[in-house]
Amino acid sequence: MKPHPASLAGLAVGLAAWGLGAVAVPATAQEATPVIVEAARHDRFVDRVEALGTLRANESVDLTATVTDTVTAIHFEDGQRVEAGHVLVEMTHTEQYALLEEARATLAEARLQYERVRPLAQRGAASRTLLDERRREYETAQARVRALESRVRDRLIVAPFAGVVGLRSISLGALIEPGDLIAPLDDDSVMKLDFTVPSTYLATLVPGLSIEARAPALGGDHFEGTVASVDSRIDPVTRAVRVRALVPNPRRILKPGLLMTVDLLKNPREALVIPEGALIPRGRENSVLVVDRSGTPPVARLRPVTIGARRPGEVEILEGLAAGELVVTHGTLRARLGEPVSIVSVDPGDTPLTDLLREDPGRSG
Repeated sequence: MKPHPASLAGLAVGLAAWGLGAVAVPATAQEATPVIVEAARHDRFVDRVEALGTLRANESVDLTATVTDTVTAIHFEDGQRVEAGHVLVEMTHTEQYALLEEARATLAEARLQYERVRPLAQRGAASRTLLDERRREYETAQARVRALESRVRDRLIVAPFAGVVGLRSISLGALIEPGDLIAPLDDDSVMKLDFTVPSTYLATLVPGLSIEARAPALGGDHFEGTVASVDSRIDPVTRAVRVRALVPNPRRILKPGLLMTVDLLKNPREALVIPEGALIPRGRENSVLVVDRSGTPPVARLRPVTIGARRPGEVEILEGLAAGELVVTHGTLRARLGEPVSIVSVDPGDTPLTDLLREDPGRSG
C-alpha cells in the first residue's frame, strides 16, 4: 500500500528523532507515523557454546636415534615436506653393511648345501641327521641376515608418515645417542583442535557436531570442522569435559600449538527470526509492533512474543509471530498503538539504514 505523499512531513520529524538529520519533504501533513519494517522469516539457527582450544597435528613425532653413532648424511631441509619412508638421516653403517654382505654370502652357501642334501636324503643316499644339520645351518644364516639388516636400518632415520619436518637439531658429523632430538615431524593435512566445555552440555556433545574456529594470529580467518570425539572423563575440579574436533588444513596455514577461539554449534534447527532491534522489552516480557495491513491505512499492533536464543543482531521467536508478518524495526518509539503507520521501506535484513531512507517511499505500502 502506498503512503500518501503528505506522510513525508512526519518522516522528517522521525528522522530527527533517529539522529539522521532532516530531509526535504512536501509541506503537506499526515498523521501516519513513518516506520521501517522487516518480515519475520525462517532461518537456520544454532546454539553457540564458546571455548578456547589448542591445535595439534593429526600425527606428530620427535625423530630420534635408537643407536649411538655418527651422522654421515642429512637428506632434508628445515620445513621440508616429505613422504612416508623418505630417508632423512644416515648414520655410520660401513661395518654393519660389510657384515651384512658376509652374512648374505654365508646364506647363499647354506642354501646351496641344503638343496644338495635334500634330494639325497629323500632317496636314502644321505642320512636324515645330515639333512637336519644343513637345514639348521640354512635357517641360522637367514636369521643372521635379518639381524644385520635390522642393524643397518637402525642407522637410517626415515619418515614414518608424510608431513612437514621442523627445525633440525643436528649437524653433519655429530655423534648422536638414543633419545637425542633430530627434528620434529608433523602431519598437518588435518589438525586436531582440543578444547573444554562445561559438562552441562555433555548430552549434546556427539561426534559430527559442527564447530567454527578463528585464530587471532591469522587475522581472524574462519575455519570449520567437526567434533571427532569426547573424552571419557570429566575434570573433577573444573567440571569440564575435553572435546577434540578435526579441522581440515588444505592451505597448511594452521600450526600445532596455535590458540583458537571455538564456537560449538549445537542444536541446529530452522527457527523464526526477527531483528533484535524490533523487540520491546518490558520487565521479563517482550513484545513487538506488528503492522496490521488488513485495513486501509495499515496500523501498528502490539504483539507479545516468546523469545529463544539470540545471535548478533537477531533473535529467535518461539511464539507470537508467523513467518511473513511485518515487524517495526525503526520508529517504534513514535508509533502509536492502533493508529496509522506509513511504511517507508521493507528492510531485507542486510541494508544500511541510510540506504533504506534513500528509497522512494512510494515503492512500499
